[in-house]
Amino acid sequence: MNSETASNILPTRVAKPKWLRVKLPTGKKYTELRSLVDKYKLNTICTSGSCPNMGECWGEGTATFMILGNICTRSCGFCGVQTGRPETLDWDEPEKVARSIKLMKIKHAVLTSVDRDDIKDMGSIMWAETVKSVRRMNPETTLETLIPDFQGIEQHIDRIIDVAPEVVSHNIETVRRLTREVRIQAKYDRSLGVLKYLKDQGQRRTKSGIMLGLGETREEVITTLHDLRDNNVDVVTIGQYLQPSKKHLPVKQFILPEQFDEYRQIGLDLGFRHVESSALVRSSYKAQKHIN
Repeated sequence: MNSETASNILPTRVAKPKWLRVKLPTGKKYTELRSLVDKYKLNTICTSGSCPNMGECWGEGTATFMILGNICTRSCGFCGVQTGRPETLDWDEPEKVARSIKLMKIKHAVLTSVDRDDIKDMGSIMWAETVKSVRRMNPETTLETLIPDFQGIEQHIDRIIDVAPEVVSHNIETVRRLTREVRIQAKYDRSLGVLKYLKDQGQRRTKSGIMLGLGETREEVITTLHDLRDNNVDVVTIGQYLQPSKKHLPVKQFILPEQFDEYRQIGLDLGFRHVESSALVRSSYKAQKHIN
């Protein structure tokens, strides 16, 4: 096969632009927390996911912790978390997370998890127990829970509402047209339904996030923002999708900084309380701001 033929078959990789270059995290606070994480083998998404905002967030006293193990029952095309048969639940995990938050002196903690469609309660009981443990051991720490959809089953969502985290977040991730490809076992309208149910049941602050660069159009992004706001979502994050590995969905486009700025203004004009919109924004970016 000659090179000309090969070039017609192989997908073209989009070059990463200059504005996506990440500065290495620095600072006294970051160094102290990094030392604690390494010494006590604390499980944060910040480190395991190599988050570009880790230094900034840690410096402000915010960190993200993942519960229910590190193997997901779903196989989303964008996500770097391992897919397969999850391990048995560790019922000591709520206390471990609470201790980690105490050791790190975290002011605002974000909790997230893999999907656990393999168990009857889908992990919602462990979710509630973790929030309770964090509250007992860290009464001054505020909480955001970035939850799965729990297949839209209200009984499971109610367990989150009952423990009253300051913010409950569930990510829509992408536009309606791309949902089946990007979030294989998820549904666009089910995610909207989860967010609506949370608000209808009295959750004070709800939040969602969108990734860009998967082939969506400007009009589709704006429609998604309208859909989220129509369901009374308070906070939205908009960031650039980056391919975790060659096995995952490719980046179709890198969104210009001025386009992110436009989406931010559109979101504010729609009535969102907070809109975080730039290439390196992730779900928990500046999370401590979203409790107000």
